[in-house]
Amino acid sequence: MSNFDRPPRILFLYGSLRERSYSRLLAEEAARIISDMGAEVKFFDPRELPLRGQVEETHPSVQQLRELSQWSEGQVWTSPEMHGNVTGILKNQIDWIPLNIGSVRPTQGKTLAVMQVSGGSQSFNAVNTLRILGRWMRMFTIPNQSSVAKAYQEFNEDGTMKDSPYRDRVIDVMEELYKFTLLLRDKIDYLTDRHSERKAKAINNQ
Repeated sequence: MSNFDRPPRILFLYGSLRERSYSRLLAEEAARIISDMGAEVKFFDPRELPLRGQVEETHPSVQQLRELSQWSEGQVWTSPEMHGNVTGILKNQIDWIPLNIGSVRPTQGKTLAVMQVSGGSQSFNAVNTLRILGRWMRMFTIPNQSSVAKAYQEFNEDGTMKDSPYRDRVIDVMEELYKFTLLLRDKIDYLTDRHSERKAKAINNQ
């Protein structure tokens, strides 16, 4: 089976619990777009996720989040900008995903797209922080990104996004994520193979 015969599996995380959450609406719009391209998408609902360290890792929401992360080949992180940075809601989700679980790495080698919404003028503080987090989680963060200013003006009553240059950018981001995910699909093991880890493994096996 070719790399292009299977739909890429994309997980969406968003960073607000508000009833009309613009980060969730942006994520849902992006999910519709990349689904139309052929991707399989899933969302994690953060409403029942406790604070990191508040409960054991066996908590059902923690397990669900980690299973979804392992299921995914690519992820989309969308945050409101709050006090000039990402929200605790999104950061808490990322904090619950470890770099490794035994021999499994829930995020390493996966593709990542980052997006943000702002209540005022356009800013890139949140997406810049998400890029740092993505690098720390050893993910391949795509070059393109989306930042939607005055997000309350950019969505219809039914939650869909109005036709605008902002929506055009979201389409660009999803198209790029789709392509990168397929192109990297069979190269992850090669790209994430590291000298230091091979050395440590060899020492442990002695």
